[in-house]
Amino acid sequence: MKHKFPIRVYYEDTDAGGIVYHSNFLNFCERARCEMLRDLGYQVTKIAKDFGLMFVIKHADVEYISPGRLDDSLEVVTSIADIKNTSFKMTQIVEKSGQILCKILITVVCVDIQSVKPVRLPDELRTAFDPYLERMT
Repeated sequence: MKHKFPIRVYYEDTDAGGIVYHSNFLNFCERARCEMLRDLGYQVTKIAKDFGLMFVIKHADVEYISPGRLDDSLEVVTSIADIKNTSFKMTQIVEKSGQILCKILITVVCVDIQSVKPVRLPDELRTAFDPYLERMT
């Protein structure tokens, strides 16, 4: 299963030529990750309150393939590539009408709010992520 999140490109997302500024693809994907969590019933604030943890980005591998443009209707498609004890990797693809504009493989680490040290991903969240886990066929 993949999570899909629509994005409209606004003027503020673009450079002087009307092309999506490269860092905004990361912003689009951040929104999609937050909405995926929300759709699973776990707002970022709820995770902090209920589990005493937060997610931080350790690494992002970004491949820009084709430009997005002002007023484009895009979609961010998200899945879980891998889950480890304290981290997980997400695959995020930004598309326009099925054409891939950007691919991101992002490593997210689960950390304690107070110590900001890695902690185990709670089983409840691991279970919630399971339907989005990419499986080898």
